[in-house]
Amino acid sequence: MINARKPLIVLAAGGTGGHVFPAESLATELVRRNCRLALFTDRRGDTYSGVLGELETHRIRAGGVAGKRILALLQSGPELAIGLFQARGLLKKLRPDVVVGFGGYASVPTMLAACMGGFATAIHEQNAVLGRANRLLAPRVDHVATCYEVVEGLPEGAKSKVQLTGMPVRPSVLEQQDTPYPEITVDGPVRLLVIGGSQGARVLSDVVPAAVAALPDGIRSRLHVVQQCRSEDLERVRDAYAKTGIDAELASFFDDVPARMAGAHLVISRAGASTVAEVTAVGRPSLLVPYPYATDNHQARNAHAVDDAGAGWLIPEEAFSAESLAGRIESLLGMPVVLERTAANAKTLGRPDAAKALGKLVIGLIPNGANGDRRAA
Repeated sequence: MINARKPLIVLAAGGTGGHVFPAESLATELVRRNCRLALFTDRRGDTYSGVLGELETHRIRAGGVAGKRILALLQSGPELAIGLFQARGLLKKLRPDVVVGFGGYASVPTMLAACMGGFATAIHEQNAVLGRANRLLAPRVDHVATCYEVVEGLPEGAKSKVQLTGMPVRPSVLEQQDTPYPEITVDGPVRLLVIGGSQGARVLSDVVPAAVAALPDGIRSRLHVVQQCRSEDLERVRDAYAKTGIDAELASFFDDVPARMAGAHLVISRAGASTVAEVTAVGRPSLLVPYPYATDNHQARNAHAVDDAGAGWLIPEEAFSAESLAGRIESLLGMPVVLERTAANAKTLGRPDAAKALGKLVIGLIPNGANGDRRAA
């Protein structure tokens, strides 16, 4: 039987890990704070595991808006119109205390319905540039939680609503935050972690094996590479490493990335919001190769924030060649103090308390009279 004294928080999330991971982290925090939760998502809600998979879930029609003008779609898109109608009816029935959106088109109908219904609202922006969905919603909601000190694309009327909370990361990442940076010795092993989003990045599969093959024998013999690849690239990448005798472990998915990240001396990756948050929370130096076709070039802006903080290095994809990467790896391994300092800077940039900060913001929006655990801890 539902405990009516607990405040009800609706989370609106769907799509990529960049939207889902922070929602999952916030859900864990709000359960700890004695809240009830419901999830409004799209048709992909059936695939969620962990805390999100256990929530009361409502699927809302949303349609796709990637690469299109959202406002035009809201005016003419039947999927979004249906979703708005669904969300308004569900919110009227559930009467949540707060509605929180995590960007992406799956959150748009729910957040618009919440604003129209007068519910307390907040959105979370994962990137260093406001996404198109959140750009539409920002002037209408009560608060905009961000992950970076500077976020581009904020509408003028929304700037006073901004609160820096950081990017919530998974509990498995937090378990690694106190793992010291592994020492690099003259003859000891060097561990390289290569990740490229949920399915790997083809450019990393093309460039990294060739770069490693070009390294001097003394470095190559010490390397242990863990690399995420697309399924269709696994065999050719495996063959490339085998031809040069590199110790490499390859998979299309690793379920223990946080532990592998903690053991890595250097991470090579795309610059998605979740990856950047995890690398900095654990505190590891990174070479970031932003996906050049990301909406509004947001991955480049994420990588710039890391580079500017001395927490890693941005390498544009057009400059990411086997020759340049081999030179960069050789140079860095010859200066372990630089890697150690960069790891420390990454740790400083990371916000392992982001879930608590976002939870505190949400709890603060609960109307007076609702019973929630408002502890700051």
